[in-house]
Order: sequence, then C-alpha cells, then structure tokens
Amino acid sequence: MSFQIPIATSRSATGVPTGRLAVWWIIASEIVIFGGLLAGFLMYRFHHGDEWAAQAAQTKLWCGSFNTFVLLTSSYFVVLAHKAAGEKKLDDVYKYIWWTILGGGIFMCVKFYEYTSKIFPHWYGSDHDPVTITSSVFWSFYFVATGIHGFHVLCGMIIMAIIAHDARKGNFIHRVENIGIYWHFVDLVWIFLFPLFYIASGL
Repeated sequence: MSFQIPIATSRSATGVPTGRLAVWWIIASEIVIFGGLLAGFLMYRFHHGDEWAAQAAQTKLWCGSFNTFVLLTSSYFVVLAHKAAGEKKLDDVYKYIWWTILGGGIFMCVKFYEYTSKIFPHWYGSDHDPVTITSSVFWSFYFVATGIHGFHVLCGMIIMAIIAHDARKGNFIHRVENIGIYWHFVDLVWIFLFPLFYIASGL
C-alpha cells in the first residue's frame, strides 16, 4: 500500500514541516494560558498557605496518582504509534493510537468521578458539603485548570480517532507525529498540575 503523503511533508520557510510548526504554535499559546493560571495559583498559595493546604488536602490523591500513571502510559503508546508510522506498519499505528485514546478515556472517566464526587457528594452516599468552582479561590483554580486540561485531553482523543482512521488507509501518516507532540504536551501539563493540586498540600 502506497502512502499519499510521506512522514516528512511540505516545509515552511523555516525548514520545519508546516503541520509540525502549527502544532508548536498551538503549544506556545497554550503555555501562555496554563502558565498564567499556574502563576496566579502559586501567588495565591504563597499568600494563603494555611487555607490553601486545608482545601488541597480534600483532593483525591489516588485519582491524581492513577491518572498520572494512565497519561504517562498513553504517551508511551503514542511513541510506539510514531515508530510504527516510520516503519509503515499501518495496523500497528491504528492499534497504538487507539490504545492512547483508551488511556485518554480512562483519564476522563476518573475526572468525571472526581468532579461529581465534589459537586454531588450525595451521589456517592457522602454527607460532605458540595464543592464547586465558586466555593473558594482554590477550587476556582482547581476546576478551571483541570477543566481546561481535560478539554485538551478530549480534543486530542477526537483528533487521534480521525488520524487513526486515515493512517490505517495510509493517508496523512505524518499527522501521527504531530498529534504525538500535542499529546506529550498535554501530559506534561498534567505533570505540573498533579503535584500542585494533589501532593503539595503539606508544603
């Protein structure tokens, strides 16, 4: 089966393939968004240490830990998909991308449980007061930052499903690398969010 577009596709004036360059521009803009959120969060943490620690202790550590493992594992499958694309193993590309999507789906399911257990604790037989985005500044940062991150995970899953469909036919195989770059960035953002919201409450 022949490929309509090779791994290294058309290049921009910079010498970088246009698709890859576009992904890096998107990542640069996302760094500004998440960087601003994290900077604001850290400023709040330093000025309201005791209040911050008390609320951070209410997050579910096991959820954050499990999701970290899931995302790191999904990144490994993206690497395998990119390797398979370079070797023109279309069925393997399709398989590994869908394993990555599965990881993203598991991540989103855990986040759904985590959100609903805070917002609707009675669903799980808890008598704790509901916690929402308006409950405090800490929870505003938590829901906004993790919500935006979750939205990026969902978008990545949808795009990967499209890429997997095309790649199996040998079409636009270069996009496997581009979505891989994006997915690694999404995972990297979580690596910053996880300790700030889940394991640094006592610092």
